[in-house]
Order: sequence, then C-alpha cells, then structure tokens
Amino acid sequence: MNDDARAQCPVAESGAAPCTAVGEPVAAHEDATRYSVLGAISFSHLLNDMMQSLIVAIYPLLKGDFHLSFFEIGAITLTFQLTASLLQPMVGLVTDKRPMPYSLPVGMCFTLSGLALLSVAPTYAVLLIAVALIGCGSSVFHPESSRVARLASGGRFGLAQSVFMIGGNTGSALGPLLAGWVVLRYGRGSVGWAVLIALLAIMVLLQVGRWYHNHLNERAKRRVKPDHPVYPRALVRRTIAVLLLLLFSKYFYLASISSYYEFYLIHHFGLTAQNATIRLFVFLAAVAVGSIIGGPIGDHIGRKRVIWASILGVAPFTLLLPHVGLAWTTALSVVIGIGIASAFPAIIVYAQDMLPHRIGVVSGLFYGFSFGMGGIGAAVLGEIADRFGIVFVYQVCAFLPLLGMLAVFLPDIRPPSRRSLPVAQAT
Repeated sequence: MNDDARAQCPVAESGAAPCTAVGEPVAAHEDATRYSVLGAISFSHLLNDMMQSLIVAIYPLLKGDFHLSFFEIGAITLTFQLTASLLQPMVGLVTDKRPMPYSLPVGMCFTLSGLALLSVAPTYAVLLIAVALIGCGSSVFHPESSRVARLASGGRFGLAQSVFMIGGNTGSALGPLLAGWVVLRYGRGSVGWAVLIALLAIMVLLQVGRWYHNHLNERAKRRVKPDHPVYPRALVRRTIAVLLLLLFSKYFYLASISSYYEFYLIHHFGLTAQNATIRLFVFLAAVAVGSIIGGPIGDHIGRKRVIWASILGVAPFTLLLPHVGLAWTTALSVVIGIGIASAFPAIIVYAQDMLPHRIGVVSGLFYGFSFGMGGIGAAVLGEIADRFGIVFVYQVCAFLPLLGMLAVFLPDIRPPSRRSLPVAQAT
C-alpha cells in the first residue's frame, strides 16, 4: 500500500478491520456466524448451478439435435453468460438502495421457466430464449445470495463466501453427472424433470428470504450503520481493475474446459460422450474443492497471497496439459481445478472489503464479469476451434494463468479481524 493509503488507513495492514470515516470506530460484527443460513444459501446455490450446468453438459446432444457448429455452441454459452452478467450489477445497484429479500425465489422462477422451455425448444432461436431465461434467473440469484452469505458470516467473510461457493461448484460438478445418467440417455425432453429441482430451490429460498427480511428488521431496530471506507479512490479503482483482469485470466481459461473439455477428450483420446462427461465431473469436483479452500485461507494469511498462488501457481500445469496422455490430463485437470478455483472467494471478498457499502454492486459486478468472460471466451474459443482445431485451443489458453503476475499490483491489505478496533485519528 502507498504512503497516502497508509496515512488515511493506518490499520489496513495491521490485521485490524478496514477503516471507516476518520475517527469513527468500525462497527462490531455483533452477530454470530449463522451456519444454518449459510448452509441453506449454499444448498440453493448447489441446486441453481446444477440446473445451469445441464446446459453445458448436454452440448453434445444439442449439437446433434440442431446440427450446430462449435461457434453456435459458443453462442449458447454467450447468450447465457451475457444475460447473467449484464443484469447482475444492475440488480446489485437496486438492492443496495432497497434490499429485496424475496427476490431470490422470484429469480428462481425464471430458471424454472427456462428449463421447461429448454426441454421442448423446437428451434435454435427458441433454445437461445430458454437459455436467456436461465441466465436472468442467475442474474437475480448471485448478487443477493452473496449479500446474504456476508450478512450471515459473523465477520468470517472469506469462510462465508467459500461455503456459498462450494454449493455452486458442487452443483456445477453434479450437473454433468445428471446429464450423463438421465438427459444423454433419455433425450432432451428429460430436462423437464429439472423443474422439480427448481421448485425445491424456491422452497428453500423462501425460508432464506424470511431470515433475510427479519435480519434487516433487527438491524434497523438496533440502528446498525454500515461501514464507510476511506480507502483513496485511486487505490480502489486500481485494485478493482487488477482484480477484474485476474478474473479474466481465470474465467477465459475455465471457459476452455467448461465448454469444450468433453469435445477435446472425445477428439484427442477417442472417449465416448459419457466417459468424457465423467472426466468433466472430475474437473468440476476439483473446482468445488478449490472454492472451499480459498476463502478460509485468505481469512488467515491474506487474500493477496491466495490470489497470487492460485492463478500464477497453476501456469506450469496448464502449459503441460496439451502435451500429456489421458491419465495425466485427468490428473492435471484436478490440480488446475483446485488451484484456479481457490482464487475467486479471495477475489470477491477482497473487493467487498474495499467497498463494504456497495456489496450488491460489487457482487453483481464480479459474478457478472466472470459470467461474461466465460461467455465471450466460449464464443471466441469456439471460433478458434472451428478454424484451427480443438487441441490448438488448449495450447493457446495454457498461457492465460501467467496473467496472475498482475497480483503484484494489489495492495497487501490484511483480512479484517472479527473484533472491532478503534481507528487511529488521521493527522
């Protein structure tokens, strides 16, 4: 951190909580960690992302049903990711000003509608509309559910985000298994059964919304005021920009595996679609493990160290991946998945700590940006695969984690402590 930042925020690197207005004590995290709420929102995230990952998992089926090119496959991902990403910051902006506890089950209704339409879509255009509806559901779910996780954290922000994210990543890993066992076996119409999963998610989110509503009322009665950081604006802008560039490297690379890993395995190693789906599950399971590691470690050792190690640290393995056999490809995908996934909880909590009065906007921006980069990456990489082959995609993307070197520009801000400390007066 530069001298100006230290002068305005003298405890930022000492392990204390982030600074508020000059001379004003940081608000205490008076609430205990609400594990039941974290569990419920994580389970909802599992169901939400399991339904969404069905889209990617049934790409081989959609490719055959609609006679799609790789570019058109990428356009499906782009449609989903853009509808999810562009709306998320706007949802966050609105709910920062006026929280909407029951927006979570309402958003899940969009997902339910999209799944029902996906199962019967007669044309490629209708298929894109169905995917867009699922993306709209995601745009409502992620900013508000991330806010709920922070409210229920009791000050353990990294842990809360990791618990929230493990649900999503586990759901993403289970989606391909569900597709392999049901959809790829019985056809696209069986996607309609996922509507029952959406109904279960709505029931859970109604309970979460009730807690969220009661929590807001309780905070209003206690007159708990939000923190107001005094980090210099230039520092905040620079930090957010670096974090977004790191997300670009992470999600552009993840797009190469999430959208095209099955095709790579089928083309390069001659696997069947079902065997390729199982190996996609292995990778996504590794991503789930990585997501639960990054947050708690960042709470203890600092988020910058986690970000630095998780993105740049996987570069040697991504560079090796296109040049090894099937067994080593599977093994390296596990290492890459764990490593690169551990960055996201650290990144998003880092950004929330910089702007704690804009949790919805920050969550919407970062989740939305990650979805958008995944969608753009899928479309761009699909075009490259059509022109130069699927193997070339992995040879090029192998260099993306080297952008992790940008982490050197992040200020070394320590995680906030769970106990409030008075802020020294500025001189």
